[in-house]
Amino acid sequence: MIPALITLVGYAAALVALFFWTDDVIAWATPFADDWSSPWLGVFRGALSILFAATCLFLAIITFTAVTLLVGQPFYESLSEAVDRSEGGAVPESGMSTWAELWIGLREAIALLIRVALWSVLFFALGFIPGVGQTVIPVLAFCVTAFFLTEELTSIALLRRGILLKERRRLLRSRRLLSLGFGVPLSVLFLIPLVAVFLMPGAVAGATLLVRDLTGEDEPAAPRGETAAGAFNGANGFNGANGANGGS
Repeated sequence: MIPALITLVGYAAALVALFFWTDDVIAWATPFADDWSSPWLGVFRGALSILFAATCLFLAIITFTAVTLLVGQPFYESLSEAVDRSEGGAVPESGMSTWAELWIGLREAIALLIRVALWSVLFFALGFIPGVGQTVIPVLAFCVTAFFLTEELTSIALLRRGILLKERRRLLRSRRLLSLGFGVPLSVLFLIPLVAVFLMPGAVAGATLLVRDLTGEDEPAAPRGETAAGAFNGANGFNGANGANGGS
């Protein structure tokens, strides 16, 4: 919880300063509108201010998670391992050193932030489309935020399993609805001040359980000495014999 609290203090200060200067930033970015008559100037810059604030929140949710996981990597790594251990069986290990995992985590976090920035620019531009920009685009942006959040939270458990960023994306996309079902509620809760601090350990634990589901680790194993195919064929043979006896 301490890593999330440290990150939150920094983000809170940055967001307060950013929102305090939003009007000045928008006025600086749109000098061509200085001579517009009322009410068009106010409507235009007001809409841009809302889009700017929404974009900042979109970036804040994703980057907050990335930075928090990076700062508290040893703690969240131990937590994820404890969840795997509680579910039974051996705890997966990547075989990499702590420094190697930190380096990979930093590299993947930077790659994620670049993608988030590109998506933010796209959604900011699409927000100018009348009607659609104020209804459909915010919903799409929120779903993308939820997917990115799931991608970040599952990174610890998946990295221990040797699954890197490219394969991680493919795995999450193969179960897109499940990934969104995990990420959407968290995205809503992360918008509430201080909730993210207390929720982060539980989010990491939940992400570990999600990874076990995605990788099939929670599926029941076939009886010892018998493959899943053999068990299936044996069951079919037993049912067929019962059907024959019943018919006679």
